[in-house]
Amino acid sequence: MTAFAPDSLVLNRKLPLWYQVSQSLRASILGRTSDASLRLPTEERLAAHYGVSVLTMRQALKELEEEGLISRHRRRGTFIEPGARRSAPRRLLGSIDAIVAQQSGERTTVLGHGPEPVPGELAEHFADLTEVVTYRRLRSDGESDEPTNWAENAVRPEFAAAIDPADLERWPMTKVLRDVVGVRISRITDTVEARLADPATAELLRVPLLSPILHYTGVTYDEDNRVVDVARIRYRGDRFSFTVTVEAR
Repeated sequence: MTAFAPDSLVLNRKLPLWYQVSQSLRASILGRTSDASLRLPTEERLAAHYGVSVLTMRQALKELEEEGLISRHRRRGTFIEPGARRSAPRRLLGSIDAIVAQQSGERTTVLGHGPEPVPGELAEHFADLTEVVTYRRLRSDGESDEPTNWAENAVRPEFAAAIDPADLERWPMTKVLRDVVGVRISRITDTVEARLADPATAELLRVPLLSPILHYTGVTYDEDNRVVDVARIRYRGDRFSFTVTVEAR
């Protein structure tokens, strides 16, 4: 068994530090390898890893404990709950690590990938291209095997050339682009809307045709203001809710 190793994090001083740390650690927990230890490093070591105070680290750990991902025991330490499942609403405060955490933790199957003409509805994002590489993935609950959402990612060919599809069965596309391919992501624009399940979505998610779903679109930009990826994710309406918090500063 290997020691649990949290991912690195670049802090954004415009967002609450505890929130960024909790989201990054959450993504690490949900995306951990099967042989990783369930024991987390001490609060002091985690605080040093993320470059925050112990008080901030405790606030981040409290958030994960309330969600049921970890349990904390005096004198014994902090442990990942083996059967932890995500049940809390998704909270979006605008960090890239929040997006990674949002997409982590479920079992992912790559349904297919390959070059395709730029879809008409995405033409505005890829005006300089005639073709993108599309990846289709199905995510399922790790315990019940029930499908929860399915995703289509349209990626610029020059970045897709460096993507190993096997990585997409372990990590979200955002993490692969940023941490594996090396894309310097500047921002992601999110849109969430209510839609009705089309035939493909109904079949993949095992829901009735025309039943309500949540449709998420995430447009990822690099530092040159180019769109590198457009994610379109269809969530089962009975499994997810989104909460957006606006911080007053």
